[in-house]
Parts: sequence; C-alpha cells; structure tokens
Amino acid sequence: MDSITHIALGACMGEAFAGKQLGKKAMIWGALAQSVPDIDFVASFWMDTPSDLLAHRGFTHSFLFCALITPLFALTADRLHRPHNMRFRQWLLYFGALIFIHVFIDAFNNYGVGWFEPFSHARISFNAIYVADPLFSIWPVIASILLLYHNRWNPRRANWWRFGLGFSSIYLMYCLANKAKIDHEVKQAFVKQEIPVDRYFSTPAPLQNWVWFVVAGNDSGYHVGFRSVFDKKKDIDFEYFPRNSNLLKPVEGSEDLQKLIRFSQQFYTVEQWGDTLVFNDLRFGQIIGWHKRKNSFVFHYYLNKPEGNELIVQRGRFTGWNKHTALSLLRRIKGF
Repeated sequence: MDSITHIALGACMGEAFAGKQLGKKAMIWGALAQSVPDIDFVASFWMDTPSDLLAHRGFTHSFLFCALITPLFALTADRLHRPHNMRFRQWLLYFGALIFIHVFIDAFNNYGVGWFEPFSHARISFNAIYVADPLFSIWPVIASILLLYHNRWNPRRANWWRFGLGFSSIYLMYCLANKAKIDHEVKQAFVKQEIPVDRYFSTPAPLQNWVWFVVAGNDSGYHVGFRSVFDKKKDIDFEYFPRNSNLLKPVEGSEDLQKLIRFSQQFYTVEQWGDTLVFNDLRFGQIIGWHKRKNSFVFHYYLNKPEGNELIVQRGRFTGWNKHTALSLLRRIKGF
C-alpha cells in the first residue's frame, strides 16, 4: 500500500495496542513501525533499476526481517518509556503485529512481496486491491486525524481506532469477494471463447475495485482485457499482444534482461519502438486500457537505453488521464 495508508493504519493500531499506556506516543510508534519495511527505498540510491525492482518489497518485507527488527523496536521503546507497566512480551506483540501487518497487506497488491527471502525468491501477490485505493485508506486516515484531536482520556478514542481498522478490514473483504467473482467469470469466458491459458492474473484498474485488468496466455503472447463486477455479458473483449521473444536475441545475454524476466514472473512482452527495444511487464496494467484497448503498458523498460528508466513502475500510470478518460472509467464500472 502507499505510505499514507501505512502511517494511518499504524497510528490506529498503535492506539489500539498501547494508547492507554503511552497516550498519543503509541500512534507515533505505530506509524513508525508500520513504515519501517519500506526502508528498502534507500537501495535505489546505489542499485541499477532492475536490481532495485527486485530489492523493493524483498528482504525488508520478509518474515525474517519482521523477526529481526521487532526485538530492536521493543528494546528501544522499553528503555525510552521507563518507568512503565508493560511487559517486554507486550512490546514484542505490539511491534510484531505492526510490522507483520505491513508485509501482509502489501501482498494484496500486484507488485508482490518476498515473504520468504532470502531462502526463496518467490513473490507473493494476491492481486486483490490497487496499491492506492481511496476506499481502503480513507477510514484509518479519518480515524488518525480525530485521534490526534481528542485528548488521551477521551472515551471516544476507542471508537475511532475501531472505525479506522474495522472499515478498512470490511473493505478488504469486499475486494476479495470481487476478486473471486471476477476470476470465476473470466475463467468461464476463457472456456467459452477457446482462449489457451498457461498463466493468468487479474488485478484492479487504478484507484478502485470494480473494473479489473485481466491477462491470460502463454509463451506466445497474452490476451488482455477489462472486466467490471457489474458486467452482464459473458464474453470479454480481449486484445492480443504477442510476446515477440525473438526480438530479445541482441540482448539475450544481458543480466538486466534476466532480472526483468524474473521480476515479471513471465508476464511480459517485447516491442520495437523505432530504434528502442521495449520490455513490458504486464502486471502493472495498461495505460487507460479500458478507454483505448491497444494502448501501451504502464511498465515499459528501454532495454537498449537504460539511462531512460528512472521511476519505471510509475511511468505511464496516469498518462492520458483527464475528465474524459475518468468518465469513461465510471461508465466502464457500470458495465458499459
């Protein structure tokens, strides 16, 4: 999830666990502990882009990292807040839960997290919620603001952290229900439309959970389309994108290419844009694809021009967005 969401969730969790003992300091500890796995951003200062892509949400989002960093937080807080009436195991539970929830929630996005690093490089991704979904984040944000406003002894504080955590949890369950519905309908469409599928995923289009981006195919190429939870028709209008693996021959020995293939989990295509060889990671969606079916993909890496690959995951995410395309997304949500 985005940083604001983690901070707000951490503040609410901090209040829930230790608000009575620490007052508003519990919210600060909560926000800090919830944010610490994202310390991996510092790797971008010295790593090349493909290595940084693999490092992000890697070891610092692993269970081992949780186990190592939790006692450090617990020892620090235990010393800073003496005298207090909290046992050390309570500190461990407090910080362990905060840090674990971060790496757990991040797995519901499409980027994937390395829960089992460094023992396994497998990335866990449930593809159930967009990385920045206002309807997931708004509740803990509101709750955090009101918790800061009310004094330590206000009896309403408990209601607000329950509000923030409760509504986010309910919305996450709603997203999982949408995911199950979409996957069921899409798999039926594959059979009906006789689409060969070796690998498949679905993930929400930006900023909401009703229109889903769907990719299915094999080593030859991928069928790409969009499906709304409110669609009535059974068929899906897919656009086919060939993988074009033959274009990779000039760079097939490149270490960067091997890292990109590993990062993409095999969901990639290759294109030639003039004199530029482009690697597309399909997992991050298509630029306003519900509006223009043949548009480029959000994640496109210039294989023979690596100097132009900063902010690779963000590039193109909101290119072409305006009032017209936003309204087209609303229409697509309605099933039109």
